[in-house]
Amino acid sequence: MRIDVFTIFPDLVEGFAGASLLGRARQKALLDVRVHDLRATTTDVHRTVDDSPFGGGAGMVLMPEPIFAAVEAADPPRPLYLLGPGGRRLDQALARELAAGAGFSLLCGRYEGVDARVRDHLVDGELSVGDYVLAGGEVAAMVVLEAVGRLVPGVMGNDTSADEESFSDGLLEYPQYTRPAEYRGWEVPEVLRSGDHGRIAAWRRAQALARTVRDRPDLVDVRGGLSDDDRALLERHGLLP
Repeated sequence: MRIDVFTIFPDLVEGFAGASLLGRARQKALLDVRVHDLRATTTDVHRTVDDSPFGGGAGMVLMPEPIFAAVEAADPPRPLYLLGPGGRRLDQALARELAAGAGFSLLCGRYEGVDARVRDHLVDGELSVGDYVLAGGEVAAMVVLEAVGRLVPGVMGNDTSADEESFSDGLLEYPQYTRPAEYRGWEVPEVLRSGDHGRIAAWRRAQALARTVRDRPDLVDVRGGLSDDDRALLERHGLLP
């Protein structure tokens, strides 16, 4: 999969994309992440990428010329998404959708945003990582890179890991434990040490349901509420609210 990122802070994104899971995936040629410096296409001595807004107002706006030039020179994979508040919000379903494709591109805004002609005539849409304000799109781009990149086949090593994580089935993940079996008087649940895979699977499902009902009831509502089987499972484990 190829993912292109356009930014005025390429070192920030490149450093993140070159580390840990994403870095190993790039070394194995599973991910082709290309980071483009918007300043590289400027023509003035100061490498200017922003200017004051027409009509007045605080802050600066990214100019269209360097953005159009950078994108046209790179000929990146489409769709090209502007990271901004008006787009579809990133969730696990969207991450899986993007991971199933051949590639996409991200444009990082800065300052007061980008010239509207970029939104109207260059990008294919917007992506949002949440309803809050960031100084720029670079952190959002990193979120998208990690959320999507780890779902590309082969990147995680054990592809089944992604099927058991929070949000994979619209639920939060069940509790996880590791050695030691007892720590400061707190013991790992007996069922996890039983070796009975059927019991373990049922326990984990019940715990995931109970945690979601307690901590994120909105996710349960999206699923249409608890099914009869869900309620029966929770009741068997003494977790029915």
